[in-house]
Amino acid sequence: MPGSPAGEGVEEGAAEAVTCTRLAYAFGDTKAVDGLDLAVREGEVFGLLGPNGAGKTTAIRCITTLLPVPAGMVHVFGHDAAKERMAVRRLLGYVPQQLSADSGLTGRENVALFARVFDVSRRERAARVTQALTAVGLADAADRLAGTYSGGMVRRLELAQALVSAPRLLILDEPTIGLDPIARTGVWEHINTVRAATGMTVLVTTHYMDEADQYCQRVGLMHHGRIRALGTPAELRRGLAERQGTDALPTLEDVFRDVAGSGLDDTSGGGFRDVRSTRRTAHRVG
Repeated sequence: MPGSPAGEGVEEGAAEAVTCTRLAYAFGDTKAVDGLDLAVREGEVFGLLGPNGAGKTTAIRCITTLLPVPAGMVHVFGHDAAKERMAVRRLLGYVPQQLSADSGLTGRENVALFARVFDVSRRERAARVTQALTAVGLADAADRLAGTYSGGMVRRLELAQALVSAPRLLILDEPTIGLDPIARTGVWEHINTVRAATGMTVLVTTHYMDEADQYCQRVGLMHHGRIRALGTPAELRRGLAERQGTDALPTLEDVFRDVAGSGLDDTSGGGFRDVRSTRRTAHRVG
């Protein structure tokens, strides 16, 4: 993909936007997240990678307060996600895997709805809606029904919905699922433009290793509910080359396979509901 990596130069000692400490979450007897330790630095683009069923989306839902966690496990800019849920929610924008745009509303109406949900003041609302739509390149299509949008436009509309509250932390769960390479690049270009202008922190999950390699400053490879490898894409590739004793530099996909194995065992494939939801989303944006 063309373009430069998102936001180079976040320093080692930067403050932490997100911290997870021994984060655990189970659905019945199934441990989706099992003692996750994670720190996302303020201002960086961090990629959370892993096979289906690794616990990525569950971890994201804990960070966004959509799932309840005990006190002390998750902090967002210093706010405890268990004790200060509304304070955490005011700091973030969230683009889930499942489509959140309403095809029966215009682009402007969709974003305005989210502005109300996120309690953007009425005095600022119209300007903020226009600003968010302009930031993702949808100003000219703002008054068309979202049902007439292409897949890439729908994902950019959802990005505008997440940006209308001017979040300090943007969380993206498979933001380019089902999109063609041109549309994927377009979504990332708009993310990078907004981030460069605001200094926003971005936490993203993706199965596209080329995206993670190009746009993420650091990645964490998650498997069976825990981080199994952490570092910059270059560090992880070099580390695998050293372990293999080869001069050929592996790809990030090689690192992914090394950490997760085949990804086809019974415990890492995700549930039927997850697969159905992902396929539905990909079909609707395709």
